[in-house]
Amino acid sequence: MASVSEFKVLADIGTHYARFAVEREPGRLENVQALLCDDYPDLVAAFRAYLKSVDGSVRHGAIAIANPVEGDLVRMTNYHWRFSIEATREALGFDTLLVVNDFTALAMSLPYLAPGEARQVGGGRARERSVIGLVGPGTGLGVSGLIPIDDGGWVSLGSEGGHVAFAPRTPREVFILEYALRQHAHVSAERIVSTAGIELVYRALAERAGRDAEAIDAPEIVRRAAAAESDLCVETIDVFCEILGTVAADLALTLGAQGGIYIGGGIVPRLGGALERSGFRARFESKGRLSAYVANIPTFVMSSVTSSLAGAAAILNSQLQRRAGVSSLLDRVRQGRDELSMAERRVADLVLAQPRSMLNDPIVAIAARAGVSQPTVVRFCRSLGYEGLSDFKLKLASGLTGTIPVTHTQVTRTDSTLVLGAKVLDNTVSAVLQVREQLNSEAVERAIDSLLAARRVELYGVGNYGTVAQDAQYKFLRLGIPTVAYTDARLQSMAAAVLTPAEVVVVISGSGKLNELLKAVETAIEAGATVIAITPSHSPLARRATIAIAIDHPEDVATHIPMISRILYLVVIDVLAVGVAMRRSGGRRPARDERDVEAAGGADGGPRVDTDFTRIISHSG
Repeated sequence: MASVSEFKVLADIGTHYARFAVEREPGRLENVQALLCDDYPDLVAAFRAYLKSVDGSVRHGAIAIANPVEGDLVRMTNYHWRFSIEATREALGFDTLLVVNDFTALAMSLPYLAPGEARQVGGGRARERSVIGLVGPGTGLGVSGLIPIDDGGWVSLGSEGGHVAFAPRTPREVFILEYALRQHAHVSAERIVSTAGIELVYRALAERAGRDAEAIDAPEIVRRAAAAESDLCVETIDVFCEILGTVAADLALTLGAQGGIYIGGGIVPRLGGALERSGFRARFESKGRLSAYVANIPTFVMSSVTSSLAGAAAILNSQLQRRAGVSSLLDRVRQGRDELSMAERRVADLVLAQPRSMLNDPIVAIAARAGVSQPTVVRFCRSLGYEGLSDFKLKLASGLTGTIPVTHTQVTRTDSTLVLGAKVLDNTVSAVLQVREQLNSEAVERAIDSLLAARRVELYGVGNYGTVAQDAQYKFLRLGIPTVAYTDARLQSMAAAVLTPAEVVVVISGSGKLNELLKAVETAIEAGATVIAITPSHSPLARRATIAIAIDHPEDVATHIPMISRILYLVVIDVLAVGVAMRRSGGRRPARDERDVEAAGGADGGPRVDTDFTRIISHSG
């Protein structure tokens, strides 16, 4: 049985050091070690070196890494390590391996900071269970936040807030902005409040003072400022701290962060008392009419070097908590292994070593990999209480998605046809599971209500999404709803102009940005029609629609042929069709006689309208 108190190993991977720890009890880190990355050829080697010092077996792991994490393959931006999450999990023999961005992990550590792991700068008092903000100047400028949720946990915000425009407040800062604009078309806050930003500010201030700037880096500027060896370096750090105060205050106002603003990253903890002596807090509280509001918000500097490890542990524990109290299939296999026959044990060992392969491979490949016959694979499943391989795979998929992050596995040129097929199917299944987690049930409910009430339904789709519109047309016609699909932009515009309030338009778009489609939507709304958009959540189409059903899948249709995204849109159409069918069954019958049915082609094997709609949808059988 899975438990959040199980033995876990945690890693915080940076450009120079890989910091490790173990967690035997929630919130308690032990055996913290920092290994030099240059001493190891890859991440697995560093992990194995650390695990040699660990007494006991490890089943779960989490990695916080200074890098974006998008899919299965992780390439470190500022270091040569690259790795597959799934291959690393298999190499280390873990049941679970979670990989998150280090700043996300840092944010998740905030509610669990112990006394002494953060010092307050200035006044203010944190409000319990309120939004918390995080700013982290380092190589870049990380920005995040935490929002409390009803079950006592927290949700972290993914953000690129460090790239908002730098807003100068003084003539000196205006000069710095003008200096930076000579080098960069867009001067973000990160250009100033970061390691490179300190060096830029130093050079700008030197030019402003009519002095030659020495060729020194940020650590040397900080050192000279702390030792008061250079008035220019002291001024640079003062300006840095003041601008950081403005950035932190902007974040506090944006989030309503009455739980406080925390300063992390690698720079500020090395400034000693310079932040307190600077104008940081004065600038933080200088917000005009809202100065009193931000004055009540406290600011803290984080000092613990293990905060990212603690945050990664919190995220991992949250993942494991989802299956706490529920029988784990892998636990069941492990515990029942000794009761199996020798041949069945080989299948059990394959499941424990490579659960994802077991999930994806056909029975022929499973039997070959385990060195047993195909009937033995089926007997193994039945010995554990499952009906067969299909039932076993279904339960395995449910267990894995509860503990292992849904990932996208890259297809390579060296993949066999079997592996290639497995990866494509696995990527599609993973994307569908993500949509399942993110689907807004309230929006779907409203869409079904609108479709049921519609006198007529029109479907708009362009390009590859035109086929989705045509598929939906077929389904809704089978359900007895007058429906037409338009896949030409001009026809969509003309059709929208003659809509009435009794009609509904379903617009399907992978980008939600096509101007022609947006104009047709505006025309439809002006005509009083209800517009249901199936599109990315932050797209212009989603903002204009009456009802938006969001599908956020990172597939760039401008450069890629829509593959997985097309499947996702078809699935959502199926959800709507099934919802309409189940509601209509037992309700009013379509006013159609046999001649109408024959005209529709039903008597000749074409589409037929059926009043018991549950009989024509496979999901109700």
